[in-house]
Order: sequence, then structure tokens, then C-alpha cells
Amino acid sequence: MPLTPLDIHNKEFNKAFRGYDEDEVNEFLDQVIKDYEMILREKKEHEEKVKELNDRLSHFTTIEETLNKSILVAQESAEDVRRNAQKEAKLIIKEAEKNADRIINESLLKSRKLQVEIDELKKQSKIFRNRFKMLVEAQLELIDNDDWEHLMEYEDKDKELEESGV
Repeated sequence: MPLTPLDIHNKEFNKAFRGYDEDEVNEFLDQVIKDYEMILREKKEHEEKVKELNDRLSHFTTIEETLNKSILVAQESAEDVRRNAQKEAKLIIKEAEKNADRIINESLLKSRKLQVEIDELKKQSKIFRNRFKMLVEAQLELIDNDDWEHLMEYEDKDKELEESGV
């Protein structure tokens, strides 16, 4: 067990013949007691300071561990978000490609239907033109026919009769 200032203060020395000067020894012991008490106080202050610093260090170590864990969680979350975003992007691209294929196929089908309709209209147009041409030609033939000349003769005869008063 360490020596205390009280132990030093209470220490009694045996008296011997031709011993040390008691007042001088007591004065020295008083000085030792004061210095020893001061050293003990400083030691206690230092121990308290060390305890406080250890507590703060422990607190900061806990904060550091928490921050490290938070960083890891944030990194994992970011990685999950990135992975999910990539998956979603791939799905969107796949869906867009599927829709594009569908739209292209529908457009091609409509284009083919329109081409068939156009071809059919061209065919009908040619048929109509030929029929119309034949009709016009038939009408021209009728006009060029000698029967018209005979009609004209009848008209001329009707005029003559009218003029003659019949």
C-alpha cells in the first residue's frame, strides 16, 4: 500500500544520542508532506483528465464505428439502387424494343393493306377508264352513224313541208 501524507505526518522516529535536529527533521517532513500532497493532487487531476479523455475517445470511437457502419449501409444502398436502376432500365429498353417491333409490324401490315387497296383502285380505275372509253367510242359511233343523216333529212323535209304550207 502506498505511503500517504498522513503516514508521513504521523511517523515518529526514535531518539538517539547525537541524532538529527528534531526541528529540522520536522520542517523537512512538513515540506515532504506538502510536496507529496501536491503530487497526489496532480496525479488525481491527471487520472481524472485521462478518464475524461478516455471517455471522449470512447465516444468518438463509437461515433466512428457508427459512421463507418452508416457509410457501409449507404454504399450498399447505393449499390442496390444502382442495380435496381440498371434492371429497370433493361426492362424499359426491352419493353420499348417490344413496342417498337409491334409498331413496326402493325405499320408494315397497314402499309401492305394500303398497297393492296391502291392496287385494287388502280385496277378498278383501268376498268372504269376502258369501259368509259368504250362507252364514248360507242356514242361516237352512234353520232357518226348514217342514221343521223336520215334524221337530218327528215328534219329538212319537215321544214320544206312547213314552208310549203302543208
